[in-house]
Amino acid sequence: MKRFIAFVSGILFGTGMIVSGMGDPAKVVAFLDIFGAWSPDLAFVMGGALLVFAPSYWLVIRKKQSPVCTDEFCLNENKKIDAQLISGSALFGLGWGIAGICPGPAVSSIANGSFGILGFVLTMVIGMLIGDALLTKQGDSKPVQQS
Repeated sequence: MKRFIAFVSGILFGTGMIVSGMGDPAKVVAFLDIFGAWSPDLAFVMGGALLVFAPSYWLVIRKKQSPVCTDEFCLNENKKIDAQLISGSALFGLGWGIAGICPGPAVSSIANGSFGILGFVLTMVIGMLIGDALLTKQGDSKPVQQS
């Protein structure tokens, strides 16, 4: 049942990315170009998402004492802001800004037939594997395992 819910959620998310235009790198770059030819389209997408999520959160999700699809919440206990977090966030942001696409919409774009984005997804996966290998080698933290 968990896999089915994850599959349906992924399909819904991916469809939303494609329909909203968040899978189009040109649209994302236009949104990020606040001093140039700025396009506010994606701000409306985000605002629409908040209009749907906020009432759901306050009326349903917040009251839950346990997760719906598993036995316990999996929350990271590391609360420190360190060089590893800052540098990882900066690399993610730079990659997103340069490529004009975020990982979720990139995968959605492949499903939409945008096979030119495969290079981005391939390098993203390679980067994730390198990051996991570095974290495991350091022993600071373990890569997150999905079941």
